[in-house]
Amino acid sequence: MRNKSSVLVGFVLFMLMVMTGCSGEKEDGAQGKKAENVFVTIATGGSSGAYFALGGAISNQLNQKIEGVNSSVQSTGASAVNATLLGTEKVELAFAMNDVVSYAYTGTEVFKEKGKVENLRGIAALYPNFVQLITVEKTGIKEVSDLKGKRVGVGAPGSGTEVNARQILKAYGITYDDIKADYLSYAEAVEQMKNGAVDAAFLTSGLPNSTIMDLSTTQDVKIIPIRKATVEKLAEEYPFYASEVIPAGTYDNEEDVETAAVQTLLVTRADLSDDLVYNITKTIFENLDALKETHSAANSIQLEAVRKGMPIPLHPGAEKYFNEHK
Repeated sequence: MRNKSSVLVGFVLFMLMVMTGCSGEKEDGAQGKKAENVFVTIATGGSSGAYFALGGAISNQLNQKIEGVNSSVQSTGASAVNATLLGTEKVELAFAMNDVVSYAYTGTEVFKEKGKVENLRGIAALYPNFVQLITVEKTGIKEVSDLKGKRVGVGAPGSGTEVNARQILKAYGITYDDIKADYLSYAEAVEQMKNGAVDAAFLTSGLPNSTIMDLSTTQDVKIIPIRKATVEKLAEEYPFYASEVIPAGTYDNEEDVETAAVQTLLVTRADLSDDLVYNITKTIFENLDALKETHSAANSIQLEAVRKGMPIPLHPGAEKYFNEHK
């Protein structure tokens, strides 16, 4: 009887072990979540910008190609807001400009009072973000110096565009006291320009920007040049800036227009698992055609340039993928 009891107890324990093993589901490793419970929210920007469009394309690819990932996009005020969302672990991926990412990581500029966001990690540098200072023909504005006394959309509060606007105006000896600054998103700025409530606006994005394209269907849009010499001077204090040109024909402009540019980054959090970030990186770079079909800014994404202008450490998962594809 005793032997039978021992056999029965052993059998029950064996079955419990088997059942426990069978019921265990594959874990991704991101914060200890099971694969089917891994949510990847991508913080983007305004719904009319390249961040939102490309974020949607990446989200679709992650949902299709990575088993167990449930991805979605979130429209935000862009770079500075996105860095904060990563810092508070409310999103997993985000688009942001390299200058703002550096400010967040070091706790400077717009993050001086907020403090450092030290959990930021890079996935890849993607493409140049062009500072597009626009007006319409009827304002008579031709140069940055003409903005004094004018109503100017300087970007949404806390956005990278607003940082660009303030720094570029400063390089020309202009402060917000010299203009009527209005803190507007891309869509808001263009809408206000349509009805004459705004004379000019800063929009920092990839080319072309859909809201500027929309404005050009009803108004004679003019791009105000940000001169190369001024950008080079600006870069001495803020090394993230580079001089670029907005090519002729982008917005019916007959000639190339000099402007400033910073680099768009895709960033994540340090606590995401190496496997998850590796698979995200792999999915993005093995499906670039899907991104290029979504927005022309993606045409500039190159595997050999993923570290260009990256002011923070790469996530080990992304680093692993890039080391495999040198």
